[in-house]
Amino acid sequence: MVDHVRDLASVRDATERLLTAVGELDDVSVTEPSRLPGWTRGHVLAHLSRNADALVNVLRGHPMYASEEAREADIERDAPRPFRVHLADLRESADRFQAAGAAPADWSRTVRLRNGVTDAASRVPFRRWVEVELHHVDLGLGYALEDLPEEFTEREIGFLAERFTGHPDVPPVRLTDGTRVWSTGREGNGPRVTVTGSPACLLGWLAGRRDGSGLTATGGPLPGLPPL
Repeated sequence: MVDHVRDLASVRDATERLLTAVGELDDVSVTEPSRLPGWTRGHVLAHLSRNADALVNVLRGHPMYASEEAREADIERDAPRPFRVHLADLRESADRFQAAGAAPADWSRTVRLRNGVTDAASRVPFRRWVEVELHHVDLGLGYALEDLPEEFTEREIGFLAERFTGHPDVPPVRLTDGTRVWSTGREGNGPRVTVTGSPACLLGWLAGRRDGSGLTATGGPLPGLPPL
């Protein structure tokens, strides 16, 4: 079972690592490109702050965002802000998320996310953990996929493998780091491609952060993955 209390603590720890790293930025470096195409570091920080508030909405039973257009407009609005405004917003929105997570609630209930996606409320803290860890990497501040906590990496590989399971555009795939094994892709009795690599390389490929050049595919070519 998902331990939302433990995950909230993991979010807090990951956020502190992020805030420490972001604290080294300034008004110039926050405008520099991130590792995400078309986004500056300011875009990443704006998204992280607004995502925290959006997940507070989810936990309170409100729509995650007013609309997709509003979500994108908020990021574009906030991206050019001075560094100190970003830092304060990141900290304060993270505190709001932790406060919402600490409120008494039925964590077994179903909540609604973006694009009609639903999930158990207990999985929302892990989803926030994903945002904090992966976007910390995206900032290009020296925090790499190899630096992610081992528990996080293993769980996120499993989460993404589950997300692609049954997808018609992904062939049957067996993922392995040499010790653990995950399955994903569409159902079928045909040949299964085995993709082998380090946990960081597997996660990077599944999350769209790496091109898979660090992986080995047997039984067929490395499959292309649809965007998340």
